[in-house]
Amino acid sequence: MQNKKRLVLLTGAGISAESGLQTFRDTDGLWMGHNIASVATPEGYAVNPELVLEFYNMRRREVANAEPNAAHKALADLQDTYDINIITQNIDDLHERAGSTKVLHLHGEIFKMFSPASPDMQLNIDGDIQLGDCCPIGQQYRPYVVWFGEAVPMIEKAIDIMKTADFFAVIGTSLQVYPAASLIEFVQQQVPVFIVDKKIPYLRPNAAITKIEMSATNGVPKLIDVLKKYG
Repeated sequence: MQNKKRLVLLTGAGISAESGLQTFRDTDGLWMGHNIASVATPEGYAVNPELVLEFYNMRRREVANAEPNAAHKALADLQDTYDINIITQNIDDLHERAGSTKVLHLHGEIFKMFSPASPDMQLNIDGDIQLGDCCPIGQQYRPYVVWFGEAVPMIEKAIDIMKTADFFAVIGTSLQVYPAASLIEFVQQQVPVFIVDKKIPYLRPNAAITKIEMSATNGVPKLIDVLKKYG
């Protein structure tokens, strides 16, 4: 491992969309037919916790039925060549199921739950969370998901990882959700940066950025070919 270059990856909804997982679209403000404020904010949870719990129960079932796609698998295979660290905005486990071993979830994990009384203690969960499922001191369990308006506990750890990169690639994210989008600012100046997305977001001019305007499943093989040029 000590002889391998470190490749840090930031992945987003675009890579999981090709496994059939629905994504939140800014254009209509809906996610799986729900207003985002109703199901992905602390305020929405306070108003209707049962609706929010069921929404994430649906998400959990959806993820359980999905399979890693070619992009997930190709990134896992790259572990033979690089010391891979994946920072993902996704709450699914498709990277892990594809075989990736170093995955940091910025926005939580759908197969975990926690009680606000013990935020640092998460429990694994395969089934549904029901209203009335409480921790030992009586507080309701909720999905281990970072909602809009909440702090991102893993952001400092992600920043530390970013600073160690020999190569950095963004895959399947528009870089519109903060603070995740700001992570690119912590890459060392000399590090080559690669962007793989169907619609490349605007970035300030930087000669070190290679843009691959493709879907994740088509763009990751192209990324691998480009990386080979660096040895």
